[in-house]
Amino acid sequence: MQLLNGTGFTRLETALQAANIRQGVLANNIANEDTPYFKRSSVSFESLLQSEMDGSKPTLRGRRTDTRHFVIGPSSGVPEPVVTTDQTTAMNNNLNNVDIDSEMTRLAENQLRYNSYIEQINYQIKMKRTAVERG
Repeated sequence: MQLLNGTGFTRLETALQAANIRQGVLANNIANEDTPYFKRSSVSFESLLQSEMDGSKPTLRGRRTDTRHFVIGPSSGVPEPVVTTDQTTAMNNNLNNVDIDSEMTRLAENQLRYNSYIEQINYQIKMKRTAVERG
C-alpha cells in the first residue's frame, strides 16, 4: 500500500520540483545580469496547475482498457513545469533583459513558496504517520 500517492501529494511533489527548477533558472538569470544579449527565462507551473484545476483548459483523455494502451492526454492531471525565455524585451543597451531587483524579488518569493510546500508535505506525512500508528 502506497500512502503518499494521492493527487494532493502529487501536486505538492510537482510544485516542489517546479520550485527547484525555478531556483536554478533565477540563479542563471542573476549570474548573467551583465552578459550581452542574454535573455531571461522563467518557470510556469502555478498558473498551469490552476488552469488544470479550474477545468478552463480543455483536455482530451483517452480511456484505457489495457495497460498496454497508449496514454492519451494528461495522465495524472498535474501539469509539468514549463521553462520559457523572454526574447521580446531588452533592459540594457547590450540587449540583456535581466532586471536584478525583479529577479531578487522572484528569488525571495520562490524561497517562500518552497518553504510552504515543504511544510505542507511534512504535515501530510505527519498526519498519515499518525493515522497508521494509531490505526
